[in-house]
Amino acid sequence: MSRQALGWFSLGVLLLAGCGQSFSEPELVRVPGGLARYHLPGNSQVYEEHLAGFAIMRRQVSQAEYAACVAEAACPPASAERPLADSPVLPAVGLSWQDAQAYAAWLSRRSGEHYRLPRHGEWVLAAASAYVEEAPVSDDPDNPARRWLAEYAQRASRERLPRTLKAFGGYGQNEHGLQDMAGNVWEWTDTCFSRNAGEFCGIRIAAGRHPSVLADFERNPISGACSVGQPPTHLGVRLVRETVSEE
Repeated sequence: MSRQALGWFSLGVLLLAGCGQSFSEPELVRVPGGLARYHLPGNSQVYEEHLAGFAIMRRQVSQAEYAACVAEAACPPASAERPLADSPVLPAVGLSWQDAQAYAAWLSRRSGEHYRLPRHGEWVLAAASAYVEEAPVSDDPDNPARRWLAEYAQRASRERLPRTLKAFGGYGQNEHGLQDMAGNVWEWTDTCFSRNAGEFCGIRIAAGRHPSVLADFERNPISGACSVGQPPTHLGVRLVRETVSEE
């Protein structure tokens, strides 16, 4: 079966779930609790979070899965400038934080479970060795230009990733068995850039090889120019399931 035919077949299976057929939930991996340590762009403060274990999707949401949500009018369609295909083996990209929230709500309704975006600390813990913590850049009150130069050098040293998408697992898997945690798709988290924003947060953290600060409506960070620092290559989604059903 060709990749295109396989994509249509998988989409059909997902759509039939709304017609009385069984609904297939994403494969999950249980990440043990531990300490997540990170800092955010433009901030030298180091955050530490002691986290309990949680369940997270082994891979990102696929194009076919997101297309099923769009077909039920529960998720916004991709932009006309960057339309999504319907492959079951490629990640859905070009998604905003708002799109990701809509998909999590739809999947929760369909499955009867509670799916949500991970917090940034959870993502760091799940990424394990796939996440490389960069040294925070500190301010120099005697020479403010040093911070700018240090940040520029840090961004310039980061690997430039190709825009071509790889099939799931194309960037390998980490010690937890999670795929593509350090690939060319950054994943939305529910962490607000400002810790004082309360319920009115419009700037979120996208996690990947380095954390990125983005407006929650941003779909294309490279051309949108709404990100801080070197922008992500693509924006996608991987969800946490709040409670794991007993087998």
